[in-house]
Amino acid sequence: MSDEVSEEVVAQETPAEEVPTKDPIQALTEDLQRLQAEYANYKKRVDRDRVLISEVAIANTLIDLLPVLDDIERASEHGELTGGFKAVSDQLVAIISKLGLERYGDAPCAFDPKIHEALMHETSNEVVETTVTKVLQIGYRFKERILRPARVLVTDPE
Repeated sequence: MSDEVSEEVVAQETPAEEVPTKDPIQALTEDLQRLQAEYANYKKRVDRDRVLISEVAIANTLIDLLPVLDDIERASEHGELTGGFKAVSDQLVAIISKLGLERYGDAPCAFDPKIHEALMHETSNEVVETTVTKVLQIGYRFKERILRPARVLVTDPE
């Protein structure tokens, strides 16, 4: 038993590897730098989310205005848009253009299923690729988001 006790005493007297202690100032500096990086990332994420929420709100409002724009377009085509109504129409179109709403869908152009919705289909030997030959309803996009695809007549080669 005395051998066991002497081994314990020897183990306690010989220092084990000393654990290096950090300088408290260095540890606090590292914590501060980590917190600053976390805050910077948080701020970037919040700013990005704020812009995204704003764009979604504008897009939803513009989607609600699309039927009104269609009515204005039909009235203009039939010559019924005159006087004060024309002034209001021009102001509305100017405001939505300033917000970033874009019209698209001119014919003839190559058919792109990402931005066109084919409502009618025909074949012809006058085209060499799938082509939009008539726009039935104009399409609208806001920034990179398609709010409404252009509804079109598509012609395929025979």
